[in-house]
Amino acid sequence: MRISLITPAARTSRAGNRTTAMRWARILSELGHQVDVSTSYPDEADVDMMLALHAWRSAPSIARFKARYPDRPLVVALTGTDLYHYLAADPEPTLRSLDLADGLIGLHDGVPAALPARHRSKVTVIYQSATARAHRWPVSDDAFEVLVVAHLRSVKDPLCAARAARRLPDRSRIRIVHLGGAQDRIWADQARDEMAHNPRYHWLGDQPGSLVRRWLTRARVMVLSSQQEGGANVVSEAVAAGLPILATAIPGTRGLLGPEHPGYFPVGDDAALAAQLLRAEEEPCFLAHLHASGAERATLFTPAREREGLRRVISHCLEVRPT
Repeated sequence: MRISLITPAARTSRAGNRTTAMRWARILSELGHQVDVSTSYPDEADVDMMLALHAWRSAPSIARFKARYPDRPLVVALTGTDLYHYLAADPEPTLRSLDLADGLIGLHDGVPAALPARHRSKVTVIYQSATARAHRWPVSDDAFEVLVVAHLRSVKDPLCAARAARRLPDRSRIRIVHLGGAQDRIWADQARDEMAHNPRYHWLGDQPGSLVRRWLTRARVMVLSSQQEGGANVVSEAVAAGLPILATAIPGTRGLLGPEHPGYFPVGDDAALAAQLLRAEEEPCFLAHLHASGAERATLFTPAREREGLRRVISHCLEVRPT
C-alpha cells in the first residue's frame, strides 16, 4: 500500500516522534509498503492509508485525510502529551482524531486505561524496539557515571538528576552526563549555569543517536525524570544495552518497566532520586536488582515484536475497512 506517515517532528529533528516515524517507515517498507514521511498531509496526496503520530498535533492532517478518503484506513499513534495533557487541555481536536481513527497505537500497556471507554477496543500496544550494540565503551575509572537522555524542556524535568547530585555526600563519585538539546536559549543558559555551579553535572548538548547508544553501554545507571511520557524509546534502548534504570513512577514508564520495578521515584523528588543514586553506587545488590528487573522486560522490545505489531495493525484495519 501507499502509506502517508505523519509526524509533527521536522526532518532535522532528533525528537522521539521523528525517531519513531523513521523506524516505522523502514519497517513498513520492509513489509512491502511505499511510505512517505511528512509533517503534514497535502490535500492532493492519493494514498491508501494514513499512519499519524500524535492525535492533537496531527489533527489537521487526520481531518483532511478522512474528509478526502472516508473509507480508507487511518491509524493514530498516541503520544504522552496526547494521553496526559491534550485529552484534558484541548479535548475537541484530540477526541476527533480518536473518533476518526480505525485503529490506535499505544506505546505501553497502560494506554487503554488512559482513554475514554469507547476508544479502548481500537488500541494495539506496540513496544518500541531496540537492539544491543556489539561493542561496549569501557566504563569510567574515575567516576560512577549516570546518564540522562532528555531534551531540555519542562515536561522532561531535565535537571532533576543534577539537583539530586547536589545532595550527594562528598564520598560519592557520581557524575551526571546529560545528552539532549535545549528547547530554547533559556534552557541552554540554565544547563550551563548548572555546570558552572555543580561539578557533578556535565551537559553535552544534542548528540546523534549513534553516540547516545554508545553512552548507554558505558554509563552505570540511566535516569528518566519525565513528568509524562507516552512510552519513551530510550527505555527500550537502555534495557537492550543492559543499563539499569531509575525513573519517575509515571504511567508511561510503569507501562514499559512494569509496576514492580525497584527504581521508581516520585515526579520532581530530587531527594528521593539522590537516595536511589547513592544506593545504586554503593549497594551492588540494588544495582543488580535494577539490572535484572530491566532484563525481565527485554523480550517486549525486540524488533521482531515491533514489526509484527505494525503488520497486525495494518492487516486489522484492512479487514474492518468498509467496502
